[in-house]
Amino acid sequence: MAATTGGFAGKVLRVDLSTGKISTQDTREKYGDVLGGTGLGYQVLWEEVPPGTGPFDSANKLVFATGVLAGTGVPCNGRTAVTTIFPTCWPKPLVGSGHMGGNFAAKLKYAGYDALIVEGRADRPVWLFIRDARVELRDASHLWGSGIRRTNLEISQEMGADCSVAAIGQAGERLAPMAIVANSLSHSAGGVGGVMGSKNLKAVGVQGSGAVRIAGDKGEWEKLIKFHLSILGGNNQHVVPSFPTPQSEYYNPASRWVGEPGRRWGAAEPPVEITGNIFDLNRIAYRTNSAAFFLGEGAWKHTVRGNGCTACPIRCHTVIKVPSVAAKYGIHETAQNTCSGLNFGRAFFKALPGGFKGPTALEACMVGMHLADDLGLWCNYGQLQRDFLKLQREGLLKAKLGATEYASIAWDKFESGDPTFLFDILPRIGERRGELGQVLSQGTAGLFRHWSMQEDDWGRDHAARYWKMGHPKHHSSEDDGQCGVIINTQYNRDAQCHSHTNFVRNGLPLSVQKRLAAEIWGSPDAVDGAGDYTPMNLHKARRARWSLVRKELHDSLGLCNWMGPWVASPLKERGYRGDDSLESRFYSLATGRKLDREGLDRMGERIFTLHRALTMRDMGQLDMRAHHDLAPAWVFKDQNGAAPFTKGTIRMDRDDISRAMDLFYEVMGWDKATGAPTAEAYARLGLKEVGKAMHAQKLMPGDAA
Repeated sequence: MAATTGGFAGKVLRVDLSTGKISTQDTREKYGDVLGGTGLGYQVLWEEVPPGTGPFDSANKLVFATGVLAGTGVPCNGRTAVTTIFPTCWPKPLVGSGHMGGNFAAKLKYAGYDALIVEGRADRPVWLFIRDARVELRDASHLWGSGIRRTNLEISQEMGADCSVAAIGQAGERLAPMAIVANSLSHSAGGVGGVMGSKNLKAVGVQGSGAVRIAGDKGEWEKLIKFHLSILGGNNQHVVPSFPTPQSEYYNPASRWVGEPGRRWGAAEPPVEITGNIFDLNRIAYRTNSAAFFLGEGAWKHTVRGNGCTACPIRCHTVIKVPSVAAKYGIHETAQNTCSGLNFGRAFFKALPGGFKGPTALEACMVGMHLADDLGLWCNYGQLQRDFLKLQREGLLKAKLGATEYASIAWDKFESGDPTFLFDILPRIGERRGELGQVLSQGTAGLFRHWSMQEDDWGRDHAARYWKMGHPKHHSSEDDGQCGVIINTQYNRDAQCHSHTNFVRNGLPLSVQKRLAAEIWGSPDAVDGAGDYTPMNLHKARRARWSLVRKELHDSLGLCNWMGPWVASPLKERGYRGDDSLESRFYSLATGRKLDREGLDRMGERIFTLHRALTMRDMGQLDMRAHHDLAPAWVFKDQNGAAPFTKGTIRMDRDDISRAMDLFYEVMGWDKATGAPTAEAYARLGLKEVGKAMHAQKLMPGDAA
């Protein structure tokens, strides 16, 4: 790459905790063709972490990687991918990434680094100080045993208020597989905190006084940013409001664009009333209120403001203020989060006084946010709570725990829906206390591994929402039929992919979605209405491929896949079209390296295929179709007995899903019999050396067993 390339900060920082050695290497020369983020993480693990390495082994590496667009003015650019051998993957740990927003990515870029690679293990608790070129390991013994909030506070006081601190809590220190690392208080990467704890690394504090250079014309850059803002919707790129208004041709009650004129942020000082043009680009943050969407109408009066990540105008983390919790529970009256983070505490109960959107539920959410974000405990997209409820409902906890431990749990508070129950159960899990804490802190894998529970039992249970390998479904058949199923088969944890569901759930009428689908994927039949599925076709396979490639592109560029892609828009004058080339246009301007949509998508496919090769290598498995790309039994059953392709059911047909996998492998250029990339696929993507390594290990289609 040319020396004048922009976008990248230019260096990757390496810290060997075993020796204390700190070094750098050139980003563009070594990692330029994998963009950053997950792409960089996969390459490090492929080249440097031997197969069979455990997540808590000293040989495992933890890669904090920003993307080439992180720290720029591109909307929604605040993502950091944290890639490692993932500890909650069952029955064998494999590659996985956690992703956190906040402002850590931008601060790391401004300090001059595109990524931080942590290797080895310190002989005592340490934290990493980064201030531009000054990088030091500092003693963290005074922080060990502290929660994330105290750790953030003390390091911020030492470094200055403009730093960003990514830290673990007690869960990470105790090597809980279900631990997070979090920055900016509530922006977390799940499943990787225990790996950080295994290295005796309590936190990373970073300040940067630099900037990210843009190689292209600055006028064109600003013009493209303004265009991007114009096609943004609300949370998850829902492009129509949830309420009827003369300002919009369409509305959809399921939309997360809930900022109706007349609504008030009642806990703001002074309260803020939403007024005026709902399309005003200076008021995009008023479109979204995650607390109101997830917790109910009562959350409006408790809303302080929206909060979020670097350069994101949507602000999906809602700050809420509930004064009653300070006196009743001894916690701070304000908290912030989004989606599963908001729901963390409420989801542990089977019932709550006033229902799941009442005042007690809101208090439970506040308690859950404070405890989980401080302990550094992950919910695994709600699987932790669903596992707990299933174990309790079916009498399995009583059967597995000793009588003394079972009796010590505050079941009376659980049964009555008392939020103080969370002060009992969450520290048990986060601090790995007792048998319950030891097992649940491992995630669903702990149930299978230590309590000999059967994965098939979880896989048959609709309510458990379990998928495979210790992880839940993530927008599967309930949102997107066969495309959702395909996407959920591909990773070693929940898929974390929103490319597909952000389109099908954007709120536009199906007729408009089909018109857009014809333009993007070649046929209106690429998309179905939710719960009104038709048999599999080639165009759906192309959309599944596109969705996965865009997910990896976003995770490697540093963009938020929760807010993109941007192929639809709120703009009637554009026919509700977004722009499918937006990512490549930003990449070209930022780096000075001209790439069209197809060229950048090829880079995304390269990254996705490297993940596939890494998974196969570490599994020692050629036949991914039979051993990895699996769907649970509940996908093929309807609780009311409805047949597949009946309107109103999300039930899939086994033969049709088999055909779906055939077509997906076909559009990927993979072998249909095994689901393994072919030599031609590796070569086409510039991965010849990876292909040679796979062939040497007899992991190429056609190799002898």
